[in-house]
Amino acid sequence: MTVLLVAAEPLEFSGILKRAPAKKLAWPEAAFSREVAWNGDRWLLVANGAGERRIERVLRTKRNVDKILSVGFCGALDPALRVGDVLEGSGILTSNRVAVTAAEKLALREQTGAAAVEMEAGAVEAKAREWGVPFGCVKVVSDTASEDLPLDFNRFRDGEGRFSRARIVFAALARPWAISGLMRLDRNCRAAADKLGEFLAHRAI
Repeated sequence: MTVLLVAAEPLEFSGILKRAPAKKLAWPEAAFSREVAWNGDRWLLVANGAGERRIERVLRTKRNVDKILSVGFCGALDPALRVGDVLEGSGILTSNRVAVTAAEKLALREQTGAAAVEMEAGAVEAKAREWGVPFGCVKVVSDTASEDLPLDFNRFRDGEGRFSRARIVFAALARPWAISGLMRLDRNCRAAADKLGEFLAHRAI
């Protein structure tokens, strides 16, 4: 079976890539693409940035796949969720902006009842329907409902939705108090990526 896994950033695949050798994949529309052999299946890993526009661009051309999975990180809206918790399927809200503050997360929880929020799954699911293939969603919590993110990352996106790493670095340098928060978030994301790889290694897709 050929399974297409779509994420926003290559880091989200790191837990998979440390468990299976990868080779380059020809996918011109993607900023990052790899192919791995996984439990007898062929997995295509594609990342092209956060948000609906980036998904539309990378999945513009229909490919011959048997299933599409939206994978990666999510922010918790349910206060019971912790960093590294894995969520599948329903209960995850797709938004085109990063939920930055605990207050914003609480408001989303109250408005929607969702357990977590992320930025791509809705668009990936729409593409799966368009292509006529099954869809799945596996997300791992990278920040809890009670914590503020160290920066408002929405301020550092371009018109296509891409995050500017250079602008984020300069913003952090101008706000030294944010650096420790960014370092903590990076550790959380790396732990979440490893948890995703571990989960998928033991899960029949």
